[in-house]
Amino acid sequence: MYLAKAPPERQERLDGVTLFVDVVRLGGFTRAAEHLSLTRSAVGKAIARLEARLDVRLFHRTTRVQSLTEDGQIYYEHCLRALAELQAAEAQMESGRHQVAGRLRVSMPVLFGRHCIAPILLELAREHPSLELLLSFSDRPVDVLAEGFDLAVRSGFLGHESEGLRARKLVVQRKRVCASPAYLAAHGRPQNTGELASHSILIYRRADRINTWQLPDATGRITEMPLTSRLQLDDLESIADAATAGLGLAWLPEWLVKERLRTGALVSVLDDQPGASMDCYALWPAAPHMPLRLRLAVDALVEQLPKALGVPAEGG
Repeated sequence: MYLAKAPPERQERLDGVTLFVDVVRLGGFTRAAEHLSLTRSAVGKAIARLEARLDVRLFHRTTRVQSLTEDGQIYYEHCLRALAELQAAEAQMESGRHQVAGRLRVSMPVLFGRHCIAPILLELAREHPSLELLLSFSDRPVDVLAEGFDLAVRSGFLGHESEGLRARKLVVQRKRVCASPAYLAAHGRPQNTGELASHSILIYRRADRINTWQLPDATGRITEMPLTSRLQLDDLESIADAATAGLGLAWLPEWLVKERLRTGALVSVLDDQPGASMDCYALWPAAPHMPLRLRLAVDALVEQLPKALGVPAEGG
C-alpha cells in the first residue's frame, strides 16, 4: 500500500512543538537542553524558528530566565491538548496489539527499587522483547511530569506533588525497630517508645531532611518521635549495617532486614505495640487513555510486590 508523504509545509508545522513543550515544562532553555542532550544554542535556535514560522514571540527572554508571553501560553495549551490526543491515539493502537512495545521510563527509590521493583519490571521486559525499559534509581522525589517519567514508584504521603498524576496503591511496607543482640545486651531492650530517647538512634537523613520515626505513643496513637542522633546516614542499607555492628537502634523496612532477623544478626523490639507501616504507590501522568505497556507494568507491581514483601495484597 502506497502512503503519500506529508507536504513539507505541513511537516514544518510539527517541528519544534514537543521541544517547545519540554522547554515550558522543564522551566527554561538550559534545563531542556540538558534533559534532551542538546546544546542550549540548538534549543534556542529551534524555538526561534518556531516563533518565526508562527510570527509570534512565545517567550519573554532575560539573561537568566524565560517566561511565556500571552501568545506563548495560548499556544502551549493548544500543544498540550494536541499531544494528549496523539498519546491517546497511540494508546488505543497499542491496546489492539498482542505484543507490548515502546519505551517505559520509570523512577524508583534506590534500595526498594533494586531489591523489589526492578526484578518485577525486568521479568516483564523478558516476557515482552519489544518493551524498552529506562529505569532510574533515586531517593529524591522526582517531578514525574517535568522530568518526563512514564511511571514512578513512591513511598509515604503523596500530598500536592501528586497533582496532575494518577495514583494506585501497590503495597504496604511494614517497618521494624531493631538492634543487634550485642547492643541490647549492653544497653537494655526498650519496653515502650518513651524509652527510645535514652538509646543510641540511627537516623536516616536525605537531602538535609531527617526521616522521622512514626511510632505509637503511650496512648497508641501513631506520632512523630522527637529523637536525636549523633549518627545520621543517607543510605538505608548502611543503617542496617550499623545496627548489625551494634551502634544503635534502627527503624527499617521489614523487607530490608528480613534475612538479618531470620539469622539473629538483628532482633526486633517493641513487637507488642502497634507496628508502623508506609504505603507505596505507583504514579503516572493523567491522560484519557493508559498505554498498554504502562498498564501491564502497574498491574505486575500490584500483583507481585506483596508476594515479594510477604504481605497481603491490596484489597485481599
